[in-house]
Amino acid sequence: MYNDITGIVLAGGKSTRMGQNKSFLKLGEFDAVEITINLMKSLFSEVIISSNEPELYEKYGLNIVEDIFTHKGPLAGIHAGMIASRTEKNFVISCDVPLLSEEIIVHLIEINKEEDIAIYRADGFLQQLVGLYHKKLIPQIEAILEENIEEVRAEKQHHRKCNVKRLVEESTSRIIDADSLDFYKEGTFFNMNHPEDYEKILKSMT
Repeated sequence: MYNDITGIVLAGGKSTRMGQNKSFLKLGEFDAVEITINLMKSLFSEVIISSNEPELYEKYGLNIVEDIFTHKGPLAGIHAGMIASRTEKNFVISCDVPLLSEEIIVHLIEINKEEDIAIYRADGFLQQLVGLYHKKLIPQIEAILEENIEEVRAEKQHHRKCNVKRLVEESTSRIIDADSLDFYKEGTFFNMNHPEDYEKILKSMT
């Protein structure tokens, strides 16, 4: 159990491609988000849910925070979670990666020492919505979000998203190649965006 790290569960997506709220897709006896919450609670003494629909998550009995910067995607969710966090280190995780293991999380925590961000590259992609983020990044995140607001005003685009990848690129980041780890299983970071993804996850769990 880590007392110096807060778990932040991102549950703010619109799930438009799925056609229903993927947080509450049943995977065995648990909802997808419940699997993620239970994983975070097994590792961290404090767990926060970042969501703009707090009423949906009240049943889990956790602190729920809404975006301060609205319509700005997962970066705003990370920001809101870290504002509420009482620890310097924060483990951010999206609610739609139910195959993620405790082992892969612990490895990332233990190998990271000084970087502001620590994430994996796995299965050909940067997994920036699963990783360690330091609280001192808040001013940098706010600068990106504020800059995005100005760009939106100039271009009259009201729902433009902020890319978390930009934060990773502009910060002191450690990127671990998960595919090179002996214990890594391909597909661990597989996330559910479409109905066929959900079916694939169900089959992998049987």
